[in-house]
Amino acid sequence: MTERLVVIGGDAAGLSAASQARKRRGREDLEIVVFERGRHASYSACGIPYLVSGEVSDPEDLVARRPEVFRDKMDIDLRLRSEVVEIDLDRRAVAVRAQDGELRREPFDQLVVATGAVPSRPDLPGATAEGVYGVQTLDDGIALLRALEAGGPRRAVVIGGGYIGLEMAEAMLKRGLEVTLIEAGPQPMGTLDPDMGAMVADALRGLGAEIHLGEPVEELQHEDGRVTAVRTADRTVPADLVVLGLGTRPNSALAREAGIETGPTGGIVTDRRMRTSAEGVWAAGDCVETFHLVSRRPVAIALGTHANKQGRAAGINIGGGYASFPGVIGTAVCKVCAYEVARTGLTTAEAARAGFETVEESVESTTRAGYYPGAMQMTTKVIADRATGRLLGAQIVGREGAAKRIDALAIAIWHEMTVADMTGLDLSYAPPFAPVWDPVLIAARKAAERLESVHTRP
Repeated sequence: MTERLVVIGGDAAGLSAASQARKRRGREDLEIVVFERGRHASYSACGIPYLVSGEVSDPEDLVARRPEVFRDKMDIDLRLRSEVVEIDLDRRAVAVRAQDGELRREPFDQLVVATGAVPSRPDLPGATAEGVYGVQTLDDGIALLRALEAGGPRRAVVIGGGYIGLEMAEAMLKRGLEVTLIEAGPQPMGTLDPDMGAMVADALRGLGAEIHLGEPVEELQHEDGRVTAVRTADRTVPADLVVLGLGTRPNSALAREAGIETGPTGGIVTDRRMRTSAEGVWAAGDCVETFHLVSRRPVAIALGTHANKQGRAAGINIGGGYASFPGVIGTAVCKVCAYEVARTGLTTAEAARAGFETVEESVESTTRAGYYPGAMQMTTKVIADRATGRLLGAQIVGREGAAKRIDALAIAIWHEMTVADMTGLDLSYAPPFAPVWDPVLIAARKAAERLESVHTRP
């Protein structure tokens, strides 16, 4: 008898799950239906800021596979503009509202919840005014792009200084707008230590953006339904458009209302194989919470890399194989014009909350040999456990060629290396690519020397 797999969400996690399941089970054995509420599926959400900036010229360039590829070549029934509004575990069915408005019941034997994340929108006067944009889906990005191409906006205010906020500030700067970034916290990039976050703020100011830190937004002013300004306790900033960069939260309401367990982060709880608390129901992507391998605590981190891996694991398991997703260490990278920002593991504050006593070292270096043309300044910071010397976290701020060094540090954290272990790493060297002592090695060596002095102090 043919089994029926229903997937809610047609992007990274959902379609990875569907594709992997199809590789292992044919159409006669497994029918696969994917419901996606938007107009697009299988696209790179991470590419949206570069579409808005004009660096990517066409929205279709962000689409990895068109719906007909899934239907015709993979026997996956992908239905766009079809929103699942209810999961009924007792009846083993979902309620789907199609674009014609009709509500239909669709049965399932197995279900994958891949509903992604939703942008955090401020509960403020004027937050729903015309000209206020959240940028979560490709449809959102296209709407903002059309507003910019219409030629009206001259002044943009970005609310929130996380990854999305910084990338959207860059996009507005590249479009030639006057950009103001407002952040409620004391620094942009709250996922960095304060000293590294301050470098990001200085870099953004140097690019021509105005930044106001420690100023929660109190109101989005508007006239005739359209946003005109953003007001904090200290100032009112004129705005022709406002972009929300306040981060996201797991879109888990549908699962929670069905009785599926969610955790302290708000994400759906799964085991390592991506099984939820409900029999035959799997979850993957930004809607789930996962396990941080350093802090040993649940976290919700919205990244396409995690979504693809989790969806792949779910699909392999549904297909009869075995796969697991072990957890995350919080590796992330972003670009703000000429500046690159990266982090992995724990910040100093996160390490303290997880019970570690730390030693930190920051080093200034260059991306290439100092004498080689194009060498750029970069700062590398490492955070180690004072007791064991284990690398707990790292951060990088620099120019071209800096940020991808975070991968070497991420691998060291993943394998629980100490900073002393790292000093002997055989990293590549040639003047066009690195100094003879790579910044990663210098930072590790400085931290190891610091720990040695701490442990030998009388």
